[in-house]
Amino acid sequence: MWRKRAIGWLFISLIGLMFLLGRLMQIQLFETETFSKHNVNLLEESVKQRTQELVIDNGRGNFLDRNGTMLTHKTMSVLVLFPFLKKMDWKVNQVADITGIPVNFLKNAVTGAKKPFAYGDPEPVELTSAQMEKINALKIPGVFAIEKKFERKEVPAEQLIGLTGENAKELQKRYPNKELSEKTLIGVSGLEESFDEFLLPEGKSKLVYHVDGGGAPLFGINVKYVDPANPYYPVNVRTTIDKSLQQKAEQLVDKYQIKKGGLVLLDIQDNSVLAMVSRPTINEKDPYNGTGITNIMLKQQIMGSVFKTVVAAASIDQNLDDPTRQFDCSKKINGKPELKYNYGMLNFSDSFARSCNRTFGELARELQKMNPNLLEEYAAKLSLTGSVGWQGDIYHTSDFKQLPDEDTGRVFVSDEARKDSNFAAMSGIGQHEVRSTPLAVANMMATIARGGKKEMVRAVSKIEYKNGTTMVDFNEKDIKGGTISPYTAMKLQKLLREVVLNPNGTGRWFKDLPFEVAGKSGTAETGKYKDGKQLHNKWFAGYFPYQNPKYALVAVNLDVLDSEGGVNLLFADMVKMLYEKDKGME
Repeated sequence: MWRKRAIGWLFISLIGLMFLLGRLMQIQLFETETFSKHNVNLLEESVKQRTQELVIDNGRGNFLDRNGTMLTHKTMSVLVLFPFLKKMDWKVNQVADITGIPVNFLKNAVTGAKKPFAYGDPEPVELTSAQMEKINALKIPGVFAIEKKFERKEVPAEQLIGLTGENAKELQKRYPNKELSEKTLIGVSGLEESFDEFLLPEGKSKLVYHVDGGGAPLFGINVKYVDPANPYYPVNVRTTIDKSLQQKAEQLVDKYQIKKGGLVLLDIQDNSVLAMVSRPTINEKDPYNGTGITNIMLKQQIMGSVFKTVVAAASIDQNLDDPTRQFDCSKKINGKPELKYNYGMLNFSDSFARSCNRTFGELARELQKMNPNLLEEYAAKLSLTGSVGWQGDIYHTSDFKQLPDEDTGRVFVSDEARKDSNFAAMSGIGQHEVRSTPLAVANMMATIARGGKKEMVRAVSKIEYKNGTTMVDFNEKDIKGGTISPYTAMKLQKLLREVVLNPNGTGRWFKDLPFEVAGKSGTAETGKYKDGKQLHNKWFAGYFPYQNPKYALVAVNLDVLDSEGGVNLLFADMVKMLYEKDKGME
């Protein structure tokens, strides 16, 4: 009996031993870099237990402005000190003489350190190239002058660029076939998300040294430099943003206390984003939640009278713009007396300049009777209703979108509204169901300025390898579909300029600006109320200089009272700033 029990226990022990051996082989041989469902890199983790390191570059790709300046990060020359210096007699006086940092400051910093650090971090002291050379010439173990990448405290165009974060589940979902640490940063919003696959790190650049259990050097004081050593990665995503213009635009938006809204500035020549400001800002304490993460410039808004530009285009082509015809602008759309905006009898051009609702309500009804789809057709011709951000096939990705969060616009939601003359009249003045994004409105102005040529808007011009060669080019692309004729574009250009030149025009405030401006205002009722008062969306959309168009600009302030929150001063200051920049006066 006892022999059977012994054999049984021996059998169980052998099975247990085989299981442990199998587990050990799994850990030591087969899954050393992707252990468990979390894909833990056991080699990395074991090294971490016996090393201390300073990450110089996390390996994720960088965003550059159009001139090559880093947007989300900055590279600084800094002094790096290792904790083991506290156990050594090192040339602290010489380091102090070179850097100008007091000796006691350096000693105290090292005494309190548990891991390698850049002196002064989070606001490190920046060294000159001469100081770097002198520091490194001393060859002090644990003392280095290096170029290190730091995150910027304030990122220009933060909603457009977007956020990154750690999310192991999402990482595995996006890249099931890639061996990545669950600590790998991934894009959560904006361009960080849409370009995420290109930005993934090959590995970190870091300074490493081995320590014992007490943090003392294990193999002497040799510090290793670890780098993926790939000449192509990380890549650089070159945006079309001009960092200087972007920062000045943000300052102006905040100066005029835009709480919800912002602006879009396009380069008309290559139809790219020069600046894009969205408010509210991202909440630093809780960045992934709240409204701040949303790029308002890519979200559809009620646009009000800016939509009259579409009605004007359709009216021109349908011969409804007879200059001798008079419209009764002493009446509202519904025929009741207009008490607040009683302009009397106006012709087509003056109606546009003064933004007479009665005129464009009537014209929209007439267009609807001709063809219920005309308003939508012309909105599409002016790129208001489709997506306008760059999209196409690149590399190994089909239908890649630079701005996947971009809303598409609309004129009508239902066929019932499309065939109703009263709804058509309300749509003619940009109310009812009419919606578009500030980006699309800016693109409409650029389209008109170019004589009707309709192009996709680029926020990124190319992806570059680390060595500077091009990986992907985002060439200029036309938006498919019908366009307005050069003749129609020319007549719209004159109408938009008349908004500014007309003594009673809604853009008369811009008449004396250094650039000749053409554009259209809009004040839309939102259906929202504050303290019993209606809230409005206030717009001005235009382009300049009129004779040789270079910039398209939209400024918008959302959900404000009729008596406050105008955008004229913001628009005017942007025009002045751009003029000074172009003339080299800044």
